[in-house]
Amino acid sequence: MTSENERNLSHCSCKSTLMPLIGKTLIVTTIATLTVALISNKLINPMLTLNTLTTYKNESFSVTGTAKINTIPDQAEVRLGINLKESTVQEVQDKVNKIIEDIKTKLVGIGIDKKDIKTDNYSLYPEYDYSDDANKKTTGYTIDTNLVITIQDFTKLNQTIDLATMAGANQISGIQFTLSEKKQDEIEKQARKEAIENAKQKANELANIANMKLGRIINIYENKIYNSQPMYDLYARAEIKSLGSGSPTNIEPGSTNFEFEVTLNFETL
Repeated sequence: MTSENERNLSHCSCKSTLMPLIGKTLIVTTIATLTVALISNKLINPMLTLNTLTTYKNESFSVTGTAKINTIPDQAEVRLGINLKESTVQEVQDKVNKIIEDIKTKLVGIGIDKKDIKTDNYSLYPEYDYSDDANKKTTGYTIDTNLVITIQDFTKLNQTIDLATMAGANQISGIQFTLSEKKQDEIEKQARKEAIENAKQKANELANIANMKLGRIINIYENKIYNSQPMYDLYARAEIKSLGSGSPTNIEPGSTNFEFEVTLNFETL
């Protein structure tokens, strides 16, 4: 039988809603429902349900700005080669070492710093006569080496090549005009600044046309493109012999292009 004190199942519901945050960038809605069943004045099976809905606004606007600076290189790298063959290892080493020392002495004499004259790729190997496979004979030993000379004063560039070839260098692998680290840093800072200004100008113009409102910059990416002057290729050994006895060498540096790209990501409002 049903007692007078017995009561029907009752429910108690509680709902709470968090209003959208200012700025319209985050909306959080939380609904909590608490159901309580009371039977014979006792609390049975309390049940809590929590539902959460989160919405993020993630919109951005990207623009790439560019800058291009034309400048004159302030540094040249000359690669001089010595290729010499003698009958013994001692002979070829002595002669090559003498040529290297003569070149260094002459270049220091015109103001080239010793630290800017470096030896690179020093190779010593035997030469063979392959006419008789059964009795392969050693015909001598060859040394192939390079001197890498860094020059800041271009008025000494042509003289450097002439003095080196007269002292015994018989190869010129190439001449590369570049920017020194100091000048490259200066040009890079200037190009970066111009690229950012260019990107901001584009962003404002496009936003006005599209009737958009831009917020703060949330990301930035950069890309530098350094186009150096092509290397002068004077590698032909047959022609290099005339450098020491013919007309003076005459090489002038060209211009160098330094390009910089910056991509800015703007927050949209």
